[in-house]
Parts: sequence; structure tokens; C-alpha cells
Amino acid sequence: MNRGGFSLRRLVGISAAKSKISRAIGVPLTRSGRQRKIGRLLGIK
Repeated sequence: MNRGGFSLRRLVGISAAKSKISRAIGVPLTRSGRQRKIGRLLGIK
């Protein structure tokens, strides 16, 4: 159900914390982000 852009995760700060962690360690925390990173490293398009 669409709540007009409201996100409880953003309100609590989970989204910001996850993005800070992933930038610090250099590895995306999302599955698609990890797949993109591996694909770039291997040269797969």
C-alpha cells in the first residue's frame, strides 16, 4: 500500500545507517548492489 513516500525505516534512521556502513566497508548491502559490483569486477555486461 502506497503511503505517499512515507517510510518508517527512513524515519527511524535505518536507511542512513545502512548506507554509511556500506560506504565504509566498500561492499553494498543489497543483493542487487552486490551483484552489480561483482559484475563490474568481472567485466560482465
